[in-house]
Amino acid sequence: MPRRKLIWQLFPSYLAVTLVSLLAGTWLVASSWRHFYLQHTVSALTALARLGEGQVRGLLHTPQKMQVDGWCKESAQRSGARFTVVLPSGEVMGDSEKDPARMDNHADRPEFQEAFQGRVGVSQRYSYTLKLHMLYVAVAVQEGDRLVGAARVALPVTAINQAVRTLWWKCLGGALIIALVITALSFFISRRFSQPLEDLKRGAARFAEGDLSRRLPVPNSEELGSLAQTLNLMADQLEDRLSMLTRQAHLQEAVFTSMLEGVLAVDQEERFIILNQAGARLLGVPLAEVQKRKVAEVVKDPELQWFITRALSSPEPIEGEINLDQGKRLLQAHGTSLRDSQGIVMGVLIVLHDITHLRHLERIRRDFVGNVSHELKTPVTAIKGFVETLLAGAMKEPENAEKFLRIIAHQTERLQEIIEHLLTLSRLEQDTERGMIFLTRGRIKPVLESAIQICEPKATGRNITILLDCPDDLRASHNAPLLEQALVNLIDNAEKYSEPGSTVQVVAARSDSEVTISVRDQGCGIPREHQARIFERFYRVDLGRSRKVGGTGLGLAIVKHIAQAHRGRVTVASTPGKGSTFTVHLPAE
Repeated sequence: MPRRKLIWQLFPSYLAVTLVSLLAGTWLVASSWRHFYLQHTVSALTALARLGEGQVRGLLHTPQKMQVDGWCKESAQRSGARFTVVLPSGEVMGDSEKDPARMDNHADRPEFQEAFQGRVGVSQRYSYTLKLHMLYVAVAVQEGDRLVGAARVALPVTAINQAVRTLWWKCLGGALIIALVITALSFFISRRFSQPLEDLKRGAARFAEGDLSRRLPVPNSEELGSLAQTLNLMADQLEDRLSMLTRQAHLQEAVFTSMLEGVLAVDQEERFIILNQAGARLLGVPLAEVQKRKVAEVVKDPELQWFITRALSSPEPIEGEINLDQGKRLLQAHGTSLRDSQGIVMGVLIVLHDITHLRHLERIRRDFVGNVSHELKTPVTAIKGFVETLLAGAMKEPENAEKFLRIIAHQTERLQEIIEHLLTLSRLEQDTERGMIFLTRGRIKPVLESAIQICEPKATGRNITILLDCPDDLRASHNAPLLEQALVNLIDNAEKYSEPGSTVQVVAARSDSEVTISVRDQGCGIPREHQARIFERFYRVDLGRSRKVGGTGLGLAIVKHIAQAHRGRVTVASTPGKGSTFTVHLPAE
């Protein structure tokens, strides 16, 4: 049930008592006046009936009976009342409103029955003859001890009701004025009593909300003054304690929020107790929507649900790895029981570490070690084999010796190229980390033209056309030698994987936020599953074809690091059988 303010409990009560008293008084006065008015009217009608009794007595003798109706109508004109005379049988002898001959027998009328018994008959009812509510008064007409008839005088009750209604409205108007005055007084008294309590309530509400900067005013009342002083003392103590707790809470919140590890606490019913921002980010759920909700409603991954179930049922800490998003993310999870200060188990605490990047780096490292070992092993093995062949006697065979020496020289050049590319990558990483790569804002078309000139002789030999589309005024912040090296690598790759007679396009353009340089070929294309890894070192889509066309497998890795050194990135869009487009994205500003 909703609570109400004290003033709205006191004031309506005062007002209700006042209004009930006024209404009761008004009703009593109106009822008393109506009763008095009716009695007065009955007395007046009785007097009229008594006056007419003597005149009617003489007219009821034959042959003067026919004069009774005339007397009724004449009396009605003089007095404004309705006159009716009936015989003891109930036959109407005269009536001031209707023809007596057409009127019903009136022996059953209550007022006539009373009159025939020697009493004054009084009755109120609706008259179907006149279509009005009437007040009837009837008296007996006697000659000596013999009953010869009854005379009745009637008036419409409408006049009485109108008079009573007028009195009622006058009384009600006076009562309304009195009610308004008493209402104002009641509100003032209730307000004066409830205002100090309202002040105490607002002050206590401020204390509850943590606003302890102001103290409560102390009322003059002994009881309320003691209460205000007690609340002020409580506020002083709360301010000290809240200050300490606030500092601790802010420190804990800062630590909890700043953690890179995801932390979540779950109760025994597998409902979230707490979840930090890192945990919400790892689970991919809105932080504001997890409070008091079940894990199954928020987290759809079955591995995490199973790990939480195991942690809740295990008395010892557990750990494991969880694959999320169909293996796209890998989490290392640690679970332990969550206990309160008395050692009672409340739930379980789960700490999640995102080791996706770490495992990715481990895989890249393994692949790099394997790939570089394989790439270096091939020329080293070839050089060693042909050197041993020469030492075994092939040097004495001039034709074979020259052939073997050319092979050794080729493999040496390949080995040197791999080492130079590795050194280039190492130097790019170091210079980028140290901020040693300097960018200059200028036109990029000369850089593109220089890269095309370097690659054009080889392209001409394979009947491949290189086309350039770049606005003359296109400018960007760049390092010309590095950008040229990246474009040479991309154009050289496009030539290698394009068929003779095809075209390689170099297109540069500017958008709102970046400058893009795209190299498009019409080669065999790259399958979608390989596109995310082609910028890794020594990664080859088709090992046999890559060996055939040459290259160290480090060209695209160098392009990626050069793009990153320019605070940009490199992307690829390719469709197998239709060609590939490599795009270097540079910041526009």
